[in-house]
Amino acid sequence: MTQDSLPSHVSGSLDEGPVEGGQLEAGEFDVDPPYVPDPVEVADLGAFEDRFLDREESWLRFNQRVLELAEDPSLPLLERVRFLAIFASNLDEFFMVRVAGLKRRIAAGVAVRSASGHLPREVLDSIWATSAELMSRHAALFAKEIVPALQDQGIELVRWDDLDREEQKFCKRLFKDRVFPVLTPLAVDPAHPFPYISGLSLNIAVLVRNPTTGKEHFARVKVPPIFNRFVPLGNQRFVPLEDVIGEHLKRLFPGMEVLQVHTFRVTRNEDLEVEEDDAENLLAALEKELLRRKFGPPVRLEVEESIDDKVLDLLVSELGVSAGEVVRLPGPLDLRGLHDIADLAREELKYAAFVPTTHRHLAEVESASPVDVFKATRRTDVLLHHPYDSFATSVQRFVEQAAADPHVLAIKQTLYRTSGDSPIIDALVDAAEAGKQVLVIVEIKARFDESNNIRWARKLEHAGCHVVYGLVGLKTHCKLSMVVRDEPEGIRRYTHIGTGNYNPKTARMYEDLGLLTADPAIGEDVAHLFNNLSGFSRNAEYDQLLVAPDSVRDGLLDRIQGEIDAHRAGRPARIRLKANSIVDESLIDALYTASQAGVPVQLLVRGICALRPGVPGLSETIEVRSVLGRFLEHSRVYWFENGGAPEAWIGSADLMHRNLDRRVEVLVRLPDDELVADVGELLDLSFAEDTQAWQLAADGEWRRTPPPGVDSVHLQEYLIERQRRRR
Repeated sequence: MTQDSLPSHVSGSLDEGPVEGGQLEAGEFDVDPPYVPDPVEVADLGAFEDRFLDREESWLRFNQRVLELAEDPSLPLLERVRFLAIFASNLDEFFMVRVAGLKRRIAAGVAVRSASGHLPREVLDSIWATSAELMSRHAALFAKEIVPALQDQGIELVRWDDLDREEQKFCKRLFKDRVFPVLTPLAVDPAHPFPYISGLSLNIAVLVRNPTTGKEHFARVKVPPIFNRFVPLGNQRFVPLEDVIGEHLKRLFPGMEVLQVHTFRVTRNEDLEVEEDDAENLLAALEKELLRRKFGPPVRLEVEESIDDKVLDLLVSELGVSAGEVVRLPGPLDLRGLHDIADLAREELKYAAFVPTTHRHLAEVESASPVDVFKATRRTDVLLHHPYDSFATSVQRFVEQAAADPHVLAIKQTLYRTSGDSPIIDALVDAAEAGKQVLVIVEIKARFDESNNIRWARKLEHAGCHVVYGLVGLKTHCKLSMVVRDEPEGIRRYTHIGTGNYNPKTARMYEDLGLLTADPAIGEDVAHLFNNLSGFSRNAEYDQLLVAPDSVRDGLLDRIQGEIDAHRAGRPARIRLKANSIVDESLIDALYTASQAGVPVQLLVRGICALRPGVPGLSETIEVRSVLGRFLEHSRVYWFENGGAPEAWIGSADLMHRNLDRRVEVLVRLPDDELVADVGELLDLSFAEDTQAWQLAADGEWRRTPPPGVDSVHLQEYLIERQRRRR
């Protein structure tokens, strides 16, 4: 999934990236330092030199799983179209960030091998080989299977030559009245240098000839992104916008002969680099860097396979890309626009509609008025599971009631990404204007959401909120909300700790967990953490939390060692983890050590997994699965058998260097055995033999299980149906 007309679902993303990107999460593309293992820690593992899978190849295999969903004929047709668009968005972000980072390292002469043993150039060559195959497979699926299947359902994606006379007349009027006034042809000659080509823009390369002099000229026309990518002709027929423009280029070049018309597209390095010296004026530094992003060097050139060699040579030369960075594809290019087709009102071609329900502990019983969230939370801790449990009637209501409650003295909140019309923002503004103390930790460096976050930060400041941008050198990625309330018994803290952002839109598409609690120990810990984030406190000791970069890695290592000790002592031992990505080598080595000791290990990983399961003598007891579907699996769960008294932690941290070393992340221990059992049941379902998933083999390949044709249970559809029954 890239991000504000929203897709009806997402499945799989670079760090909770923009919503249109759906499957990917931008933060997954941070460039990590080389791994230098401690010889004492991994002495027993030294014989397994290839024990780490390559993270770039692993990510590409994740996007391959997204493509396999588009290939799956058992899925509703428009959902397959959606997955085609998500695949394209994901790959764009991968090139903009990860490939761009590798190119920077190569240019800087950084020749350190990755944990998988590969040099940057070797990794880049492997990326191109794999991604080229996937891009060709993606284009072929669209042209040979999806387009005919859509036509069978009365949805036609046609090219210009397929239009009838009336449709051509319609397109001519559209071009004249709306498109032509927006177009700007840019010529290339001694007086006009080659124009700047913005990243991800769709462009038309035009070769024209002066009939008087016979001289040929090159020009570029940008396809305006403000119009529909596929022009609706009526009766659910669509034609690519570039076809309409290409057919009417004579109006742009009157008196010239149009000889050749080709579409092309450039992907640029769009990663941000803000120096720590700029931290005192982070807003200004970030805004300056956002401008620089627009002019990042190119990392990929996509062209239609029919492009003339002379035109291609010119593009390659002027853009400064190598021949190996050129991808020839059948048109049309840029299939991100298929989101518009997937949004068509053809409900019979989509997943059945799903409406989240209010959690049973927060549901209205007899009165029509909303439940008092504070009263409900005092009665019992509440474990929320979105999108099955409604975000609006739980987390959003929690903040809105706090803003309106005269007994609430203060609200403290972290914001990493939120929507453009967020009721969370509005509630915080209302609270500040009502005189409450409101502290908001805004992470304005959230990749690809920087501009939005700058805007919301200023809005909150103007309303009187105390806005803080976190700690120098660390992104604040934890998901925390705390309400301080004056009650007859004294001051009480209410806390929400989650795995997902405070974003009502993504909460309908991302699978996440959240804890609402009035537990005093958790409230005390969260209060200390907010003081750390807003002041000069460096307290790193917490009773109920693990907080990165101080204690998440060490806390998890201690618990893995605890399972090893329990197993050796003959007590129950098992490790089950659910995360977006598992890359951190020290934790992977600890899991290998647990496996060598005989501890069963189950890993549910949506995206990147650098651990190699099922290797004799190394990881024989480790099973790795991946679940993808209509919702983006996003929650992080760390579950330990703990000698027969299971404990479970949820929070914002993935097992990646960026999460454990360069971010403020929080894991909270679930305070109630019933909640631990609920999480355990979710993991049981995920690893059941008949649950549809992908299984990672020792060779790094992911294989669908159960195999096609065998009856299976789709986890997300099962949970939807279970929620309907409960309602």
